[in-house]
Amino acid sequence: MSGSSDDTRNCTATPPYLPPTAIDTTERLRILRHHMQSHNLSAYIIPATDAHMSEYIAERDKRLAWMTGFTGSSGTGVVTLQKAALFTDSRYWIQAERQMDCNWELQKSGWILSNWLVKEVPEGEKIGLDPYLFSIDNWDSYLQALDGSNRTLVALDDNLVDLVWGSQRPLPPTNTIYQLPDDFIGSTWQEKVSHIRTQMENHSGKPTAVLLSGLEETAWLFNLRGDDIPYTPVFYAYTLLTKTSIRYLTSPHHTKQESACCWSAAGLLQGSHTGASLGMPGKTYGHYYAFPFSQEKRLEENYSPVMIAKASKNAKEQELMRAAHVRDAIAVIRYLVWLEKMVPSGSVDEISGANFVNQLRREELFCHGPSFETISASGLNAALAHYSPSNTTSRKLTVDEMYLLDSGGQYLCEAYTRVLMGNIDLSRLVFPPRTSGRMVEVLARRPLWEVGLNYGHGTGHGIGNFLSVHEWPVGFQSNNVPLDKGMFTSIEPGYYLEGEFGIRLEDVALVVEAQTKPYLTFEVVSLVPYARNLIDINLLSQEQIQYINSYYESIRKYIGPELQRRHLDEEYQWLQRNTQPLSRSSLLAASLGTLAMGTVASTLLPGA
Repeated sequence: MSGSSDDTRNCTATPPYLPPTAIDTTERLRILRHHMQSHNLSAYIIPATDAHMSEYIAERDKRLAWMTGFTGSSGTGVVTLQKAALFTDSRYWIQAERQMDCNWELQKSGWILSNWLVKEVPEGEKIGLDPYLFSIDNWDSYLQALDGSNRTLVALDDNLVDLVWGSQRPLPPTNTIYQLPDDFIGSTWQEKVSHIRTQMENHSGKPTAVLLSGLEETAWLFNLRGDDIPYTPVFYAYTLLTKTSIRYLTSPHHTKQESACCWSAAGLLQGSHTGASLGMPGKTYGHYYAFPFSQEKRLEENYSPVMIAKASKNAKEQELMRAAHVRDAIAVIRYLVWLEKMVPSGSVDEISGANFVNQLRREELFCHGPSFETISASGLNAALAHYSPSNTTSRKLTVDEMYLLDSGGQYLCEAYTRVLMGNIDLSRLVFPPRTSGRMVEVLARRPLWEVGLNYGHGTGHGIGNFLSVHEWPVGFQSNNVPLDKGMFTSIEPGYYLEGEFGIRLEDVALVVEAQTKPYLTFEVVSLVPYARNLIDINLLSQEQIQYINSYYESIRKYIGPELQRRHLDEEYQWLQRNTQPLSRSSLLAASLGTLAMGTVASTLLPGA
């Protein structure tokens, strides 16, 4: 375990040591267990999601964080009458040790949650959960694991954590739902609805209705946005789309209704015909079984014509996203220039750095704030792939340690160059249409594998058009759709040395036609130079050097004139220095004192 001895818990000490970042959960667990006993439960499962399966969730839906103290975005808690355990992956182990008290066990041993339940819950006992917070696949996996074990999975009407939370639970958001201006949409909502209905008609299952519970689905379909979820401009809603009608339900807190009774997807189907064939993409177990549709009429596959349609951006949307990345590059370059001036004086820490880069972005035209919580990490904190600074963990930035702002840093070593090599090799690939991202992501890892290194996160994810920064279904995992023209994805290899530093290069790329049509390739649209002082040019092939030099020409072409137009002379000179063509002798004088970082993915509101 990395980190200093006083920033993580020590439950074997007498008395146990808890860092100031840990949360006391004793009373919360006592009350939860009281409710469990009232429902005749021996265990209760707490996921880190909401009823829409959102990536980012509102404060009132952060039940796992409130119950455990652990604020990581991925994890599941399980409480029995004797124990409490958190299951999360290795990216968050150190964070969990910093935030949880000794009431909670952190499961690092490879236990599968369902197997742990069989071990800890006696035969004949019940395991409870909120069915609206678990996908159908999750529910089925638990059922299969418990099959024949004489243990029962129980779907509860009440969420027990909400009962414990009580009046302290944050109120629902009351933000305004707004329509995108005409200049920011590539298709009208009527055109989109018509296209989706055509896709439904062409689907082999012939669904006559599709339920949209994903918040991005409704927002995209109707060209609407909101601010109910942090970092993602969406609002609480459900939509039932049939061949002839649209039924649309928003939170009663948006419509100023007095009662929230019927605020669920099931409310859309009251009185609807039961003979329909229903597509239910990404639905929870609670949604799936709440409807009057017969079992044989439900499409078993995760079918969402909306998610597939919005994954491929039309010409207008591509234009807007390119323009957004020009403005984003301006903000990042201004930040890099500021770092080079301020860090040597010792006046910058992780929080002030994160705040300043967010401020610079907000100054850009059409910016709507950050698209994810800023990862601003120095030294050993940079080894945590999804670290975000707090008042108790923030460290000063110095010229002697790696600094990572989502990607990049100030550490001269072979690891950075090998991450860059993988980034380049994947970015310059030419591949057949409909190629699976999983088939090609090895190119990003190969330079690291060659010297026994690797990274534990995905190589990339889809990018939304003023929607989610992590947009399903595009990416390089086995459950992503094949790559196709018009899709935006990040390309983000990395490397993390626990307790010392972390590196991640994150470019945003558009899938475009290659010169050898109909084959495809990537066009990188993020426009910030790589960390010049961290590159060991002797490791690069001539093709990789040529790629970087061509990329730098594009940066000068698109960013240089904009810097001059704004009279940002210091930033313009910085750009000129840091986009000089690379050659075998160009980097010999690089020093550790220069701060740099890679490009940062963003889903700013784009504009021409």
